[in-house]
Amino acid sequence: MKETFQKFADLFHRVDPSATFAFEFWDGSSSGFGSHPAVVLRLKTPKAAQQILKKGFYGLGEAYVSGRAEIDGDLRELLRLGFASRIEESGPHWLQLLQNFRHQCMTRISPHRPDKDVPRHYDLGDELFALFLDPTMTYSCAYFKSGDVSLEEAQLSKYDHIARKLLLQPGERLLDVGCGWGGMLIFAARNYQTDGLGNTLSRNQYEYARRKILELGLNGRVEVVLQDYRQCTGKFDKFVSIGMLEHVGKDFLGDYMKKVAGLLKKGGLGLLHTIGKETESITDPWITRYIFPGGYLPSLAEIVGNMGRAGLSILDIENLRLHYSRTLDHWAANFDRNLDRARRLFGEKFVRMWRFYLLSCSAGFRYGATRVYQVLFSNGLNNDLPTTRDHVYLGESPGWAAFEEPLASCAS
Repeated sequence: MKETFQKFADLFHRVDPSATFAFEFWDGSSSGFGSHPAVVLRLKTPKAAQQILKKGFYGLGEAYVSGRAEIDGDLRELLRLGFASRIEESGPHWLQLLQNFRHQCMTRISPHRPDKDVPRHYDLGDELFALFLDPTMTYSCAYFKSGDVSLEEAQLSKYDHIARKLLLQPGERLLDVGCGWGGMLIFAARNYQTDGLGNTLSRNQYEYARRKILELGLNGRVEVVLQDYRQCTGKFDKFVSIGMLEHVGKDFLGDYMKKVAGLLKKGGLGLLHTIGKETESITDPWITRYIFPGGYLPSLAEIVGNMGRAGLSILDIENLRLHYSRTLDHWAANFDRNLDRARRLFGEKFVRMWRFYLLSCSAGFRYGATRVYQVLFSNGLNNDLPTTRDHVYLGESPGWAAFEEPLASCAS
C-alpha cells in the first residue's frame, strides 16, 4: 500500500514541482515532498489506506469522516494536485485508482424521489444552515463584483444580477421554482416591486419563508407554497430557478423544460441558475450517499438541448464557476467559526462530513469539472429585448433593501 501512495506522491510532484505535501502512515513513515508541507494526509490505520485505494474519493471521505484519516492543512490543495494529474483511464492500475481520487462534485443519482430526497438535505434544520450561510439564508452561488465585498453583499449582487438579466419591472409576476428560503422573491419584491410565487419541497424552507414574508410586510405580494413544481399553475411574466434543476433528474429534464414553457408567458424571460458540467461525467458516490441524495448535474448540452425542444430561446449563458468556489470558501470559514456549536448540535462525525463536503466542493469548482451556469432564455422569440448587455453590467442599481438578521429561532 505504501508503494502506491509513493507513486501518488511522485506523480503529484511531476505535475507541480513547487507543491509541498505528504502522506503520513500509521507507523510514522511518510512519502511526499517539502520539509514543511502545505497539506498532509495522515493515514492513522491501514484500513484508511485500504479505503482510499479501494474506493478512491469515496474512501477518502469515509476515512476522514470516521477519524481514521486526518487532513492537516488545506484539503483543497490535495485535491488540486489530484485534478492536475489528468490521469487517463487506460493507464496502469494505480493510475486508475488516482483517477477515482479526482473529485467529481455532486453528479448523478436516482432521480425518482424528489419529494423524499430534497427534504433529506434541506430539512436538516435551519440551525445548521444558519451556522454558515449569510443573513439572507441564500444557499447558492454568490456573485462577487469585487474582492472586498462580504458574502451577504455578494448574495444580494447575485439577486440583482439576475433581476437585471430578467429586466424585472414593477407589477410583474415572478415565479421562482425551488425558491429556498425565499431570498430571490423577497429581493425582487422589495427592490423591483414585483409580485412573486415560489415553491419548495422543504418544510423548513417553507415555514421560514412564510415567516419572513410576514415579518417584512410582503404578504399579499409574495407567496411560497409547499408543493412539487409540477403542480404549479398559472401564467407568469418572468421565471427564475436557482439551484433546483440539480434535483430534477436526467430522465425528467425534458418534462421540466416543457413545464417551464407552459408557465411562462409567450415572449417572457426566464433564468436558470444551476450547477452543471460541460460534458456528461462520472458519479461521485460519496456526495451521492452522504450529502445530496436524488441529485443529477446535467451537462450544458442537455440543458440547452431540452430548452430548444421545449420552444425556449436561449439568449445568454454565463459560467460563474470561480464565484461558487469563493462562495464555498466563505461557507467553510463561517462553519469553522461555529465548530463548537455545530459539534453540540450535530456531533463530531457530522461536523467532519460537512467540512469535507464544503471544502471538496470548493476544489471541484476551482480545479475540477463542476460548473455553475446562468442560462437566460425567452419563451419563444422576443424581438423587443435589448441588443446589448449594458443593462446588466452598466445600469444603475435601484438600491438594495437590506435584509434583516435571520429569525432568532433560526440563528440562535
